[in-house]
Amino acid sequence: MAEQEATPQTENDQAQPHFSVQRLYLKDASFEAPGSPALFTKQWAPEVGLDLNTRTKKINEDLYEVVLTLTVTAKSEGETAFLIEIQQAGLFQIQNIEGPGLQHTLGAFCPTILFPYAREAVDNLANKGSFPPLMLAPVNFEALFAEQMQQQEAEAQETH
Repeated sequence: MAEQEATPQTENDQAQPHFSVQRLYLKDASFEAPGSPALFTKQWAPEVGLDLNTRTKKINEDLYEVVLTLTVTAKSEGETAFLIEIQQAGLFQIQNIEGPGLQHTLGAFCPTILFPYAREAVDNLANKGSFPPLMLAPVNFEALFAEQMQQQEAEAQETH
């Protein structure tokens, strides 16, 4: 039998994009119920507000920390019933993804992975505070990221 010669690897073979979740963790959690216990005697018809924020930190050449912060405020009859702040974080290994692809991965894809964990933490804290379940609606991080990119482009055009 004839031996086959090994074909040398090209630069393209070695530069394949790689993404993996290294660790997901709750970085910070806060719960306040300033109106308790008086609010437990009133009709429960809350107005719930949600603020989202993400931040990214490069840990080393291929490792990034992404932190998704959710701030949930529930008001009943104009008074703050509770305030929950969650920082759900993840360590993500990202190799051979650069420029706009890296921005998209960190700004949309990673927060999409983190959100269900943050959502569960918010619900758990609300329940532990003796409030009804609080299932936050899904968030379209792709649309939020696209909107942010359009806003940055518009601002860049205004400055030139």
